Order: sequence, then C-alpha cells, then structure tokens
Amino acid sequence: MSTSQVKKLSLIAVTWPIFIESLLHMSLRTADTFMLSQVSDEAVASVGVANQVIMFMFFLFQFVATGTSVIVAQYLGAKKYDEINKYVGNGILLNFFFGLFVATILIVFSKQFLSIFQLEPHLLAEARIFLIIVGGALVFQAMSITMSVIIQTYGFTKETMFVSGGMNIINIIGNYLFIYGALGFPQWGVTGVAISTAVSQGIAFITFALVLYYRVKLKITWNDMIEIQKERLKKVLGIGIPSSMTIISYSLSQIVTTSFITLLGTQMLATRIYTLNLLFFIMILGISLGRGSQIITGHLIGAGKMDEAFKVGRRNVRLSIVLALLMTLVIVLIREPLLGIFTEDPAIIQMGALLLILGFLLEPGRCLNLVYGATLQAAGDARFMMMVSVLVIWLFSVPLYYLLGIHFGWGLIGIWAAFIADEWVRGILLWARWRGRKWEEKALVKQKKPKEEATA
Repeated sequence: MSTSQVKKLSLIAVTWPIFIESLLHMSLRTADTFMLSQVSDEAVASVGVANQVIMFMFFLFQFVATGTSVIVAQYLGAKKYDEINKYVGNGILLNFFFGLFVATILIVFSKQFLSIFQLEPHLLAEARIFLIIVGGALVFQAMSITMSVIIQTYGFTKETMFVSGGMNIINIIGNYLFIYGALGFPQWGVTGVAISTAVSQGIAFITFALVLYYRVKLKITWNDMIEIQKERLKKVLGIGIPSSMTIISYSLSQIVTTSFITLLGTQMLATRIYTLNLLFFIMILGISLGRGSQIITGHLIGAGKMDEAFKVGRRNVRLSIVLALLMTLVIVLIREPLLGIFTEDPAIIQMGALLLILGFLLEPGRCLNLVYGATLQAAGDARFMMMVSVLVIWLFSVPLYYLLGIHFGWGLIGIWAAFIADEWVRGILLWARWRGRKWEEKALVKQKKPKEEATA
C-alpha cells in the first residue's frame, strides 16, 4: 500500500475496525467468565485470577510490536520498502523467543505466581491448569500481536477485526462444547475453556500469518527473521520499551489506587468497578482513535511531511474529543438503568451516576493523553511520553489520590477528582510537546521535508 493510499483514509475509516477489534478482545475474556458462571462461582474465580497474570504478560509483548509498527509506518511513508521486511521479520522472531520464554516461566512457576493470591487449594488447582494451558499458548499471541499491528499499519484494519471476530466465535463454540458436553465432547469445565482459548489463539496466529502473506503481500523470508542488526534492534526497543513502561506504570498506579479505595469500604470499591466498566467503552474509543492517528501520522512523518502530520495530529485530537463527549452523553442519559444492570444498591447507583456525569470533565483530558501520546510514539518520541507518565503519575497523581480521597476525607469523589487531574496534567504536557514540535527531531527516517506545505 502506498503512502498516497494511506493519506486518503480518514481517521474514522482507520479507527472503527480497531475499536470493534478491541471490544472483541475484551469480550473474549468476558465470554469465558460468563459461560463458566454456568458451572460455578469457584470456576469463575479461578479463571479470573489466572487471567490477571496472563493479561500482565500480554502487556509485555506490546513493546516489540509497538516499536516495530512505528518504524514500519515511517518506512512506508519514506517508501523504503526493502527495509520493512527485515524489521517485521525481526519483530516476529523477537516476540517468538520472548513469548516462548514467558510461556516457559508461567508453566514452570505457575504455582508460585498463583500463590500470591492466597487461593483455596481446590481453586489453586483449577487456576493452575488454566494458567499452564493458556499461558503456554502465549507464544502464539506474542507473534499474533506483532503481525496484527503490522497489518493495521498497512491500513488493513478490517482484516484484523475479522480475524479477532473469528477467534471469538471459535472460542465460544469450544467453550460450549467443553462446558455442556455437546456433540459427545467431555465436560471438562475450566480445563475445556483453557483448551478452547488456546486453540482459538493458535488458529488466529495462523490466520494472521496468511493475511500478512496473501493480503498485505509481505513475503517474510527466514533470512529476514534471523538477520538481526544492532542498529535495527536499537530502533525497535527505543520505541517499544518506553511505550510499554508507560502502560505498566499506569497499570501499577491503578492497583495502588484500588488499595486506597478499599479503605473506603466494599460499597465504594464496587461503585468504582461498575463505573469504570461503563467508562471502559469510551476509553477503548480513545485508544482506538490514538492507534488510528498513530498509523496516519506515522506514514506522514516517514514521508517527511511534518507540517501535514502536525495538522493531522491536532485535527485527530479535536475529533476524538467530540466523539468521546458524544459517547459520554449517551451513557449519562441512561446512567441509572446502566448501573442498575450491576446492582440494586441505591447508594452505589447514586454515587456511580455522579461519577459518570464527571466524565464530561474526564474524557477531554483523557483524549489529549491517549491521542497525543500515540502520535508522539508515531514520531519516535516515546521516551518523552514515558517520562511524563512515570513522573506525573508517581510524583503527582498517586499522592493526590491519597491526599484528596483519604487524608482530606473526600472519599471516592476526591479520588475521582485526582483521576481527572491526572489525565489533564499528562494530556496538557503531551499537547505542549506536540505543539512545540520537538518530536520532529526524533523521526526514525531522516529525509528532507517536501515543499508542498506551509508551516502551521
């Protein structure tokens, strides 16, 4: 796909399949949980705990995939097609070995990982079976992640959406067969769900490989994979590691925040969980818009069209804020019925409804954060984003969570105010970085800027 073709794609055209795909990934875990609830609450608990470990490892695979996709986007823009095969081949091979290492660690030390959660012996046994089977299949997911983001970077976002949809269907069919013993299959409960999940991920890996070869027409040879150069590896890790540190830093801060909220009681903890479940759909929209913006601006930056990339980045942020506010409005208008799906407690519904209304203050800041963060990554400026994330979260936001929520006794409202402040402070710093255009110096493909644009 040429750069000119990618330019014709609007942010919405690139983003909506990514949004649907993200929802499908989320629903894969939800489907496991829902179908296992028909077996027992204990089965749900054991799988839920094992999935926490698996999802953390899943985040670690992102650093190679993100670094590779940013570089490929810029090289596509620069029309340096010969180098792309090597970067993609290296990325797939690196995540294969990383996935193999993580899978081995999870299998060998499954009991030690799960003992952290202090499960009862029979729950520990079931969780361990699930972790061994699904954790072992992470080697497929590690390579699938890399291939999926490369396919998206070429503009084939619908294809990755369809693969994810197919993976979900296979997983649900497998769950049905093993949970209910349909068509003569054994009723294996947690073990059957684990096998179903692992098989669906293996099939997804094969499908992604076929899409990459036949649809994207990217012919990766064995030499492309094993020919690893220090400079090439440095570029991939230079983008990938800071990007992953940003995600890990944020995830750990949310764990700390949850520990603060537990001090407020079970009722407030439940309120936060239910509210975040509803806001999660808006967050996925922001992440998807950021990914779409990353693809488009990455191509433009690689082509040396810095002025156009600058304008597109700003325009994408404005559009994402409008869409996020519209989605917030829909949720707010039906906030009480939505919360009523989860609980009948009037205190939880009242507090949750107020937090959802505060989404009008939260979401614009979060859009600044997500979209400008992704576009800075596209420019090769991932290290600045990491510094902002780590420093602001741990020196400002986490202390503010405790100060407003616990010390001053403002409770969940105080913690939510700190949550809003965190998104806005990080978002404004990233906006200032984009506006200052220091990111132009970080481009991974050096070439002269074309003269078709005027300075914005």
